Amino acid sequence: MDFFIARQPIFNAHRKLYAYELLYRGTQDATIENINGERATSSLISSAFLTEGLEVISGTRPCFINFTEDLLLKKIPLSIPKNKIVVEILEDVRPTKEIVEACKQLVNQGYTLALDDFVYHKSLEPLIELAEIIKIDFRLTPVDTIHKTLYRLRRFNLKLLAEKVETIEEFSHAIKLGFTYFQGYFFSRPENIRIKELTAAKINMFRLLAEVSLKSTTLEKLHKIISVDISISYKLLRFLNSAYFYRLEKVKTVKHAIAYLGERELRRFILLVLISELSSDKPDELVRMALVRAKFCELLGEASSFSYDSSELFLLGMFSFIDVMLDSPMTQIMEKLPVSPLVKSALNDQSGDYAVFLDIMRFYERKQILQLDMAFREIGVDDSQVPELYLKSLKYANGLF
Repeated sequence: MDFFIARQPIFNAHRKLYAYELLYRGTQDATIENINGERATSSLISSAFLTEGLEVISGTRPCFINFTEDLLLKKIPLSIPKNKIVVEILEDVRPTKEIVEACKQLVNQGYTLALDDFVYHKSLEPLIELAEIIKIDFRLTPVDTIHKTLYRLRRFNLKLLAEKVETIEEFSHAIKLGFTYFQGYFFSRPENIRIKELTAAKINMFRLLAEVSLKSTTLEKLHKIISVDISISYKLLRFLNSAYFYRLEKVKTVKHAIAYLGERELRRFILLVLISELSSDKPDELVRMALVRAKFCELLGEASSFSYDSSELFLLGMFSFIDVMLDSPMTQIMEKLPVSPLVKSALNDQSGDYAVFLDIMRFYERKQILQLDMAFREIGVDDSQVPELYLKSLKYANGLF
């Protein structure tokens, strides 16, 4: 049976990627609202660890996975390597003697425990003593309640994780309160909408970005761009020798690399490098998410029963965070980039034929299953194909990183 999984990044205070939470998205025949926690986690583990391999989904990062009371009692976490997961104990798990003993066994064997959607109660203290991470919903929990909770937890050796951090202001506030980890979409909007002066080096990169975005770009022009930039050359060779391509022989020269990739993929690779450099002061995960979106949009376009330009959809996904990367309004950026009117209208004001693809990205990342079903029908995609397409997108992004 096909089913959907997605991942949500968890950052440290420096906005560097710490881990992912793996999220179950329901099946082709049933949405998550109709699936109990035990079945959801069992299906997630089966796909992530037994079917696809964790390296495709999370690379080297640990994964937070929800565990129900029954799964803890059955010692299911012990079937997964301790360095691969953080055992996330759901808020409705009762701190019975049996549960506490099961959690002690996990801790003694080196597993990390996290308490999800934490609301303090004295009865939870046996689990608090075993946990390493406490997750607090930063949006739904009143500020005075957060202060009281932190006061009660001060005697325990814990790290705090703020969930549902949606703005830079909330992120900054959580840091001041002493939180160590952060989960949410605080990086998905520009920190300051302003006309930002670019350095001379970034101006040159932006000009190259415009050149690479042109449909009329030739292989010769791309070769010139690469030949004057050692960094791009190095990254190109490293990418082509990554696990994504499964090559028996290494690509050793730029000329060989260009011949192997061809104009379309080479253009995309240079786009990635330029965008990464332009957003060097932003979380790496932002570029990684843009890559996943780009490939996912492209693959959805190719799988559609309608006629979409998959190359334009790739650009749509790649540029979906560029306003955040440059801290500039999307409309100003789009004025300077030679992309199609369909891409511009989708990015500028979420209108036009391509806007639904941006909706799908957000719905998928945020577990909005009902909206996803409608969107897949709108673009003519059979949702049974989607899990494979998403995993291909993750593999593609992992190869580039």
